Amino acid sequence: MSSAPAAEGPLVVGVDSSTQSTKVLVVDAATGQVVASGQAPHTVTTGALRESDPEQWWAALGEALRQCGTHAREAAAVSVAGQQHGLVTLDRQGKPVRPALLWNDVRSTPQARRLVEQMGGAKAWADRCGSVPGPSFTVTKWAWLAEHEPASARATAAVRLPHDYLTQRLTGSGTTDRSDVSGTGWWASTTESYDEEVLGLVGLDPATLPRVAPPGEVVGTVRGGDELPFSKGTLVAPGTGDNAAAALGLGLRPGTPVLSLGTSGTVYAVSERRSTDPTGTVAGFADARGAWLPLACTLNCTLAVDRVAALLGLDRDAVRPGGSVTVLPYLDGERTPDLPHASGLLHGLRHDTAPGQILQAAYDGAVHALLGALDAVLGTDADRSQPLLLIGGGARGTAWQQTVRRLSGRPVQIPEAGELVALGAAAQAAGLLTGEDPAAVARRWGTARGRVLDAVERDEATLSRITDVLRDAAPLLDGRATALDGDANALTGDATA
Repeated sequence: MSSAPAAEGPLVVGVDSSTQSTKVLVVDAATGQVVASGQAPHTVTTGALRESDPEQWWAALGEALRQCGTHAREAAAVSVAGQQHGLVTLDRQGKPVRPALLWNDVRSTPQARRLVEQMGGAKAWADRCGSVPGPSFTVTKWAWLAEHEPASARATAAVRLPHDYLTQRLTGSGTTDRSDVSGTGWWASTTESYDEEVLGLVGLDPATLPRVAPPGEVVGTVRGGDELPFSKGTLVAPGTGDNAAAALGLGLRPGTPVLSLGTSGTVYAVSERRSTDPTGTVAGFADARGAWLPLACTLNCTLAVDRVAALLGLDRDAVRPGGSVTVLPYLDGERTPDLPHASGLLHGLRHDTAPGQILQAAYDGAVHALLGALDAVLGTDADRSQPLLLIGGGARGTAWQQTVRRLSGRPVQIPEAGELVALGAAAQAAGLLTGEDPAAVARRWGTARGRVLDAVERDEATLSRITDVLRDAAPLLDGRATALDGDANALTGDATA
């Protein structure tokens, strides 16, 4: 994936608008060579409430594109991938009514529980929508907004997801894709259409929602103007959510397991069958190609472990084996397991416990949650000899690699290609030009190539210890949940206290 002196084919642009920043790749559609790249940050509020101004995403997109020089203006097509679940509310002029509520904002926990009950329970939701909505899901965020900020709800003329917002700014028309919309909670995977009963339950007018574009459709062209360095008429793909884009970027075939280490941790695999997990652990998302992408997510991953390292005054790879300490790094609550108001927990501290052992225990706690989620995605009879694809920012870290390897007991493959979300968006844009399946484009580009770390014996003792601590400490970890059920505004304080 090294830079090429000259492109062999048309250029395409892939955008990754993530929680923390926007990244842009300009890619040769023929070879997959990255000819230019750019990145610009976003501002996200800290504490219990996680919000971001969508106007900053647009400004960051412009800045990242300008870093690519003249290459972006030469691009024939563009696709935007974005963070999932975020609630973007726009007025009649297309301006944000308020900052977007992001995926990792858990203030809508009471609304999520109420919605599950009102629709007949978790199994009814899973059968209907493929997922059981938790506070990450967009439908619960809208329910919170309608209840606590009714003026904002009344002022909302259009509801969009983060990638929808940027695509609409590019083209002038409101569209989404089947993968990202499958994470809202108001799209029924049984019928692949908006669920009018769910929308009625939360008081959301279907006319405010974008059209769901099928895979491979040209949803518009870039409007003229000087805001962004695109040529007028550049083709725009439907775009998708970040995890679906990474699946495209890897060229995933059904059944290949992926573990992504980022701000959140995710595990997923492409499937030909629709998922319906009534426990809520596995979200039955659609993928961006017409198949399915069962996925499980943990809130606490690289940022949580880095925070533990900072508290200890250690480099992130300064781990030390041994000891009996257990760390559950649920610094922002947790989604898997379902403990939205949890705080972190340190157990088993001894006089001879070394700081590096505490840090290793934080890695172990984070990976334990992800591997438990992976078992739910793949099923307990999955082939453990198949390499686990390790991606995301943490995949480059030695401590993450070795922890995943030791606790999974599987071979671990680390793709050489970086920025797989943006690459997946670029592959989707390339598919507009060639008529190919975007995953086939990525396989042609060789994006999943990388070294394989051989399997080692699974560390069952550590896995069992963490499971036991979690079981015994669960009531303590989420002790505030009952008190918060009747008062969502309590989350304006410190939800992880």
